[in-house]
Amino acid sequence: MANSYKWELYNVAKDWTQDNDVGKAEPKKLKELQDLFWVEAAKYLVLPLDNSSIIRALEPRPSLTAGRDEFTYTRPISGIPFGDAPNILARSFSITAKVEVPKEGIEGMLNTIGGRFGGYGLYVLKGKPVFTYNLCDFARFRWEGKDALTPGKHTITFDVTYDGPGPAKGGTGELKVDGNSVDFKKIPHTALLAFIVDESFDVGSDSGSPVDGKDYQCPFCFTGKLNKLTVKLGPLQLRPAEKKEIEKKNREKD
Repeated sequence: MANSYKWELYNVAKDWTQDNDVGKAEPKKLKELQDLFWVEAAKYLVLPLDNSSIIRALEPRPSLTAGRDEFTYTRPISGIPFGDAPNILARSFSITAKVEVPKEGIEGMLNTIGGRFGGYGLYVLKGKPVFTYNLCDFARFRWEGKDALTPGKHTITFDVTYDGPGPAKGGTGELKVDGNSVDFKKIPHTALLAFIVDESFDVGSDSGSPVDGKDYQCPFCFTGKLNKLTVKLGPLQLRPAEKKEIEKKNREKD
């Protein structure tokens, strides 16, 4: 990696915009700073170098999610940061909640990430299942069942088929109750690189701001029994150039 990496040198005292690369004109100074860099890199463990953009943004590091495509939660939990949450961007995915409805009915959040300025929420509103996709506060796409859930055990699922390759493509979403489709629609776009990173991934409540303040206010705790929530991720849908970038990085690691 070190031999193939293109080094640049700028005199920021005279060229603060870093417009003029003087690396070729000042090889001794460049070599001096390269040697210093390797000393500091070894000291602070900054290797390997990574100048990727989209790939790095889609896969935050360090992360507890690396290499995983299925996540199961058996109790309410809140405050999971974006980098440790299942990343649904640029891929197909499904969210499945197994719930029990009491006689008096239910309401509340099943699963959410993000909030007012971008994210999603799978929740029950006045007894009806709802999935809302908040596209950076520019648009909200909503799926909703027509009928309230009856007392007893139910399985609520939201499936998405992504239109990739590449980020920010559209997709088709389907909301199901007990395997039966209750709402189905296609959306033209999804979020580009990330949801709002200062909002967390929550199960059983919403600890931040609501994805749709017209529907509910936080914490919107689920009033039924949430037995299990599962998130399954499909493969990351990358463009050919992005796939080559990952392959190159893997070769460099080896």
